[in-house]
Amino acid sequence: MTTTGIALGSSDLLGASSPIAAQKKAKGKVKIAHIGIGNRGQQIIEDFARTGMVEVVALCDVDLDGKQTQKVQGMYPKAKKFRDFRELFDKCGNEFDAVTIATPDHSHFPIAMLALSEGKHVYLEKPMTRTFNEAELLMEAARKHPNLATQVGNQGHSEANYFQFKAWMDAGIIKDVTAVTAHMNNIRRWHKWDAKSIYKMPDREDIPKGMDWNTWLCAAPYHDFNAKYHQGDWRCWYDFGMGVLGDWGAHILDTVHEFLELGLPYEITMLKAEGHNDFFFPYSSTILFRFPQRRSMPPVDITWYDGIDNLPPLPKGYGVSELDPNIPATNQGETAPSTLNPGKIIYTKDLIFKGGSHGSTLSIIPEEKAKEMADKLPPVPKSPSNHFENFLLACQGLEKTRSPFEINGVLSQVFCLGVIAQRLNAQLYFDARTKQITNNAFANAMLTGVPPRKGWEEFYKL
Repeated sequence: MTTTGIALGSSDLLGASSPIAAQKKAKGKVKIAHIGIGNRGQQIIEDFARTGMVEVVALCDVDLDGKQTQKVQGMYPKAKKFRDFRELFDKCGNEFDAVTIATPDHSHFPIAMLALSEGKHVYLEKPMTRTFNEAELLMEAARKHPNLATQVGNQGHSEANYFQFKAWMDAGIIKDVTAVTAHMNNIRRWHKWDAKSIYKMPDREDIPKGMDWNTWLCAAPYHDFNAKYHQGDWRCWYDFGMGVLGDWGAHILDTVHEFLELGLPYEITMLKAEGHNDFFFPYSSTILFRFPQRRSMPPVDITWYDGIDNLPPLPKGYGVSELDPNIPATNQGETAPSTLNPGKIIYTKDLIFKGGSHGSTLSIIPEEKAKEMADKLPPVPKSPSNHFENFLLACQGLEKTRSPFEINGVLSQVFCLGVIAQRLNAQLYFDARTKQITNNAFANAMLTGVPPRKGWEEFYKL
């Protein structure tokens, strides 16, 4: 599981149907509607197709004429097609049981909230939401609908990383964690803009033929169309995306956050913000998150590093940074080789662990210590289902999802706090009991964000 299993890509790892999945296939498939069918949407649709457990009823994308959506439309020529997700639910909401959502970050909330209110199971790409309050509302909605399965798309949460971390914690191998270094230092693939030359949002350009730009914006303040917002470029704008932290944090810090029961931090401090500006994320960021003591576990400091010129300090005996095979390919430009691949370093009172992203397992460093501990390591259970099977089996009542809104939502809120600190280039103090930022009224207002555009208020009241 920790060797040959990790050599597989994320789409293949544990991809063969489990016995329980095979049993359910004989009883019927989950009827599903896919919302967002290009780029990352295409990838997860192909992953769901490989399970053999879905019947695709409908496809929805604001840019059905775009070249990035053509492959999926060709895969399902008989599926009903929509540009507006609201029309999808109005016209054929009684024909499917579940939805997948692979749209830009700012549109996650209204689509997921409507789906839950309509009684649909929801598979939602990470990061879960763009604002702290949106995550709070989605968690509340999920708790009100316990019969509905929710799953956030950090697929490593169903791979070896998840099961190893839990097994090593249960066996007392991972204990007394005091600090974590998390890093993503590969080249930024979504923009190369000069922060000093952009003093306003981009000028208006012609909307691509057939694109429903109004629905793309969802509840966000109105912006004229510009190609710098389209495809993967939306990720770098504060108004639409969650930057590197939201994109990669969910693949690097998910098990650390869940199994160490970190909850919400009491302090978030920007230590570095290279290229800071009012509109898009810094080119390089260092952010310190401080978490309090939990039960018998000591306080934990997590330091996040991103940017190709912003490598974290490495402990003695770290060794080489192997290429992480769990990182999915992207049709928006491949991730360039790096001297340090995305991952984490976990410091405890007695041991140091090195890990990658997605499903990658941990190793003990230095190598001499790993050899000394080899006979003390417990066996790691094999996953009964990959992330996509897990969601579908949960839709059918046979498993519980491993990354439901109630679990992933808090991690998403951690990222939202980090993004507020990035945007303001500030130190924030947060009260987890009242869920308020106590030292900065402007930052506190950003927990909710700007009011939704007229006509979109209803999604915040569902």
